[in-house]
Amino acid sequence: MFERIKEDIQCAFDRDPAARNAFEVLTTYPGIHAVLFHRLSHRLWNMGLKWLARVLSNVARLFTGIEIHPGATIGRRFFIDHGMGVVIGETTEIGDDCTLYHGVTLGGTSWTKGKRHPTLGKDVVIGAGAKVLGPIMINDGVRIGSNAVVLKDVPAGSTVVGVPGRVVTIKDPAEPDSRRQAIAKKMGFDAYGTTRDMPDPVATAINGILDHIHVMDERLEQMCRELRGLGAELDDLHMPDLGPCELNHVEGKEIHVPGEATGTDLPENQSGNS
Repeated sequence: MFERIKEDIQCAFDRDPAARNAFEVLTTYPGIHAVLFHRLSHRLWNMGLKWLARVLSNVARLFTGIEIHPGATIGRRFFIDHGMGVVIGETTEIGDDCTLYHGVTLGGTSWTKGKRHPTLGKDVVIGAGAKVLGPIMINDGVRIGSNAVVLKDVPAGSTVVGVPGRVVTIKDPAEPDSRRQAIAKKMGFDAYGTTRDMPDPVATAINGILDHIHVMDERLEQMCRELRGLGAELDDLHMPDLGPCELNHVEGKEIHVPGEATGTDLPENQSGNS
């Protein structure tokens, strides 16, 4: 028991730069308190004292603002930062070294009995306000961005953002990202499930459409030249130049597309292609 408490306190130092000493963490961190309450209520639940377990979990919710059903299974070194508004359902399974932020819901999508809540693998980080719903599998090393809504299984090493949640990056184990590895080594996790160099899925989709338009435009020009070579008379129409097929700015914010050079910033509140 004391070894587990020691691990929980160390988690706060590893994942929260604001932690100063063990006494402060043990007495003022609601995430630590909620986990300690859950271990006791979970033991009571497994002993068949389900009413008493539910009462204890409600007391924990009253003091911490974190609701963890006593039937949920939680691994080691589990850390809840801030914690207010976190809800963890009865059939949830959480692996080792996972991190949750405030407002996270691990909930169900049906009223049928049985497995109806998500399963989290090891080293999963879920950002503030994210909702992970249904009996889905969130595999090892997944990062879920703030306010994302995840309704489907997520492969290992992925980063998920948006509503509904979309996979924007998948970490290749054979080619580790040196920058992420450096951050992970320094801090032990990715805060709020996101990184500053994470690509924008909307911009990526628009860039794909622009690439397609340029290819079709080149083919059409080639067809016109071939027809003129065969003697056909075609009117010359002026086509405006679309410019390079890369959307680098949306709503005044620069978007970095992996593997591509970036342009200069646009003025505030100006959008366009570069």
